[in-house]
Amino acid sequence: RFVFEGTDLPIDPTNAVFITMNPGYAGRAELPENLKALFRPCAMVVPDFENIAEINLAGEGFVESKTLANKFVAMYSVCKELLSKQMHYDWGLRAMSGVLRIAGGMKRADPDKSETQILMRAMRDTNLPKFVQADFGIFLALINDLFPKVDCPAIVNPELQAAIKEVITNDDQKYWQTWGKYGTRPGLQPEESFVTKCVNLAEAMSVRHCVFVLGTAGAAKTELWKTLAAAQTFLEIGGGRTQFDALNPKAVTSNELYGYVHPVTKEPYDGIIAKIMRDFSAQTNEQPKWMVLDGDIDAEWIESMNTVMDDNKILTLTT
Repeated sequence: RFVFEGTDLPIDPTNAVFITMNPGYAGRAELPENLKALFRPCAMVVPDFENIAEINLAGEGFVESKTLANKFVAMYSVCKELLSKQMHYDWGLRAMSGVLRIAGGMKRADPDKSETQILMRAMRDTNLPKFVQADFGIFLALINDLFPKVDCPAIVNPELQAAIKEVITNDDQKYWQTWGKYGTRPGLQPEESFVTKCVNLAEAMSVRHCVFVLGTAGAAKTELWKTLAAAQTFLEIGGGRTQFDALNPKAVTSNELYGYVHPVTKEPYDGIIAKIMRDFSAQTNEQPKWMVLDGDIDAEWIESMNTVMDDNKILTLTT
């Protein structure tokens, strides 16, 4: 028992308070010194990446998991040291797990390929789209050093490439959805680099349910996803039009975006995201449905998306 401001309180031995800190992280503040003094600091232990990678590969069906895990971790360690420092580069455990999961899918889809070829292709094809131009040559040289004489050409989707070029040059408006001033077909040209980025986006979306498109202002980020949507509509993927609902998350408050519970009446109010998800889930067709948050990223709204953007693919919708 202990006395707190004149009140005698019992101590519950089953209760404890833990605070995890990310020093210097955007949107987080340091603990006040008087509060920090009440807690005992404890440093985190660096995980054994190689052991985790080996277990993941074995779980995906790789027989040579031990050898491949060693190469995989060595590659990521060298990339972290040699490649340029970009805000969107991630060489941590979360990024590793994603690539290993993709490699498992490739192994099941193409069992005739050797395991070394599959891992090399997974590492190359998932990382190349996010690199800046200066890092391309360095990364490919590292891949060739780590996997000498291993040739595994990238999977090309000529049908999608042809569709992208067609909708860019076609004057028919039926493939382009109306969204504010972007309702008309943009004056684009089928540049090879732009077509490649559209294909990269389609590949990323085939293995992940949440994808970021990053770039400076004027880098054609919006035109990228709109062009891919138009190309999928042209190909009638899912049996019809690729649907999307786009909004700028910076144009509304967090309560409007995610919903909230009224502090007095305790009545829950849906946010814009819940409304879009409910509208999409009410449809029974197989057409692709995208929720597009087209705007600046900041800790104000993106932090609440962390759980959804992780490996969790089960979204529970309540009506």
